[in-house]
Amino acid sequence: MGTSTDSTEIPVWDPLLRLFHWTLLLSFCTAYLSEGELFEGLQDRLDGELLQVVHVWAGYGLAGLLLFRLLWGFVGPRYARFSDFVYRPGEILAYLYGVLTLRAPRHLGHNPAGGAMIVAMLLALTATVVTGLSLYGADKGLGPLAGWFTGSSDTLIDAIKEAHEVATNGTLLLIAGHLIGVVWESLLHRENLVRAMITGRKRM
Repeated sequence: MGTSTDSTEIPVWDPLLRLFHWTLLLSFCTAYLSEGELFEGLQDRLDGELLQVVHVWAGYGLAGLLLFRLLWGFVGPRYARFSDFVYRPGEILAYLYGVLTLRAPRHLGHNPAGGAMIVAMLLALTATVVTGLSLYGADKGLGPLAGWFTGSSDTLIDAIKEAHEVATNGTLLLIAGHLIGVVWESLLHRENLVRAMITGRKRM
């Protein structure tokens, strides 16, 4: 993946957007890796509570980050706004065809496929957080949704747990698709997009 010189670069991704991006990744990984069923042995050695606390607070962190991104999508700089990367279905399909034929045009901000992926990931993460908070309230009687779910039946708890797992796994699949897209576009346009999300700068 090629890089460009500073003299031909312009700022695209603002500092808050970049901080959001990497903090979101860290929070999701923390929440996923601290889920009790993944490390039952470690959970036992830590008196069964520490990983749950980490998991819950990582979930709260995700919730706060998603609320920030919603706001920033309306009031942030140009390339952070939803209006810059939410495209019509026809435009998305046309871009994907261009990707397959190696003729996809380069975009300074999110391209149509990337924009669609961002929206899908935000929705999947929102579903993950909402079902997680619902499960916390139903199963533990704790959290901001406890008043709605305290006293829930085992059947409802199992259903919420299943929905939470589906949303989480769906998010993982979307992240994988996002990474593939980043690598593909970086190769197609000879531009290091990971570096761009660190420095905030892209070539003109």
